Amino acid sequence: MINGSCLCGLIKFEITGELQTPLNCHCSICRKAHASAFRPRAGVKADEFKWLTGSDKITWYKSSFGNYRGFCNVCGTRLISRFDDNPDYYGVPLAILDGQIVAKPMMHVFVGSKANWYEITDALPQYDELPPSM
Repeated sequence: MINGSCLCGLIKFEITGELQTPLNCHCSICRKAHASAFRPRAGVKADEFKWLTGSDKITWYKSSFGNYRGFCNVCGTRLISRFDDNPDYYGVPLAILDGQIVAKPMMHVFVGSKANWYEITDALPQYDELPPSM
């Protein structure tokens, strides 16, 4: 089981399944939403994700067509993303997971729109967009 929470601790959740396809997303939306050069995230099955506390403190923002990002309306922590075209799957930022996480990003995606001031220096595969298999 994997636990996660927001900065103020009012929102807590658990994941009972595996983290899927961890990656670093460099798209302009993730960069703006997370105020960072990229967003390390993984996928989780919706039926393996459960809010434990604070779900009433989540505000949803439609960041792009069919993509909603939840954040804590008290401390502002970015939580999960949910998708109209794939409601059985959530995107979870790795940084909000508590404890030691064994999943490490496997690739960089949307490097075609990455920040020009950031240089990727690891040997992970890089894709201008999402790989066709995703």
